[in-house]
Amino acid sequence: MAGRKIALRCRECGAESEPEFRYVCSECFGPLDVAYHDLPRLERSTFEGREQTYWRYFELLPVLEKSHIVSIGAGMTPLVKAERLGRELGLTNLYVKNDSVNPSFSFKDRPAGVAVSKSVELGLSSVGCASTGNLASATAAHAARAGLPCHVFVPGDVEAPKIAQALSYGANYIAIDGTYDDANRVAARVGDQYGIGIVNINMRSYYVEGSKTLAYEAAEQLGWRVPDRLVVPVGSGAMLNAICKGFEELRDASLVGDLSAMRVDAAQPRGCAPVVDAFRSGSDAVKPVERPETVAKSLAIGDPGDGRYVLQRLKQYGGAAADATDAEILEAIKLLARTEGIFTEPAGGVAVAALARAAGAGDMDRDELTVCYITGNGLKAIEPLMGVLQAPRPMRADAGTIGAAVARGGAGR
Repeated sequence: MAGRKIALRCRECGAESEPEFRYVCSECFGPLDVAYHDLPRLERSTFEGREQTYWRYFELLPVLEKSHIVSIGAGMTPLVKAERLGRELGLTNLYVKNDSVNPSFSFKDRPAGVAVSKSVELGLSSVGCASTGNLASATAAHAARAGLPCHVFVPGDVEAPKIAQALSYGANYIAIDGTYDDANRVAARVGDQYGIGIVNINMRSYYVEGSKTLAYEAAEQLGWRVPDRLVVPVGSGAMLNAICKGFEELRDASLVGDLSAMRVDAAQPRGCAPVVDAFRSGSDAVKPVERPETVAKSLAIGDPGDGRYVLQRLKQYGGAAADATDAEILEAIKLLARTEGIFTEPAGGVAVAALARAAGAGDMDRDELTVCYITGNGLKAIEPLMGVLQAPRPMRADAGTIGAAVARGGAGR
């Protein structure tokens, strides 16, 4: 768009540089965020009638030419008024942002799509990622759409459906004997050595811009209102930080009002909760978890890259941090499915479990406008859930017997 400019701004020292293939500040080695200059005036009506993807917010995304966009139709996912779940939890104004229905079935389609598009714009010849599974699938899908080679570095214990999904898109799938943090270190070295656009490492400044569209969409779907509370699952912490940035950009563009009443809560699984541990101890530093142990494998990031920035956001927005046990996570998955017909993987269960705990403890006003982010589809991680579901018993094909059992509410149980 004519006149629109972007720069990379250091999150630590504020120095700006050209929007190049880089991700750390040359002055202080801090992380770089995208800054926007000379934006056209944006009105709420600007976005009316546009495509139903997150690219409807093109002016606020870091790809400068629309011809470079690589889209698989992600975004503008449902914001569901969760009335039945709300009744179960004693909340009257609860919404669920359901990103489980994106094309590769997780929110990772947002950051992956922006990073792959920017890789095309920068003229990179291949892309990749370090991943616990969802990002591997999202990056591979967008790479396939763009016709780019894709290299994904993934811990060896990732769920089978996520492996199958990434392989189906044609990715070069590198299974690492170790944790996500091990895969991340390998991906960083290989990416730097061979000039591969590793979307969540050397393309991270652009990558995180995709996640902020979760704020844009929620605001627009709420009639440009600011929620009172956000409940966000945390792995690396990039999504929570990006969502906050998204609401701030909407405020700065006068598309929403003041953010002073907005509260942001972080949710992690108990077997990998370094941000929660730091928050509870009052520390500004996040101590890594060496060996994550949780059913929520997509959040099993022991050394979260944006962990300390999440702590800053929680302080900025008066938020809290809560963890959830494996048992609570699995029960929350079932609760969301039973009440709202939304089947989430364990990461979404973590958010619902944290929400349920806060509501049960009386830590929430029952009428506050709450948005709970559901980030991935349950079909990606069914194995842990099968252990707590009652398997149906085969019955003889006799309509009379089965009909009587159905009438009693017990057929198949």
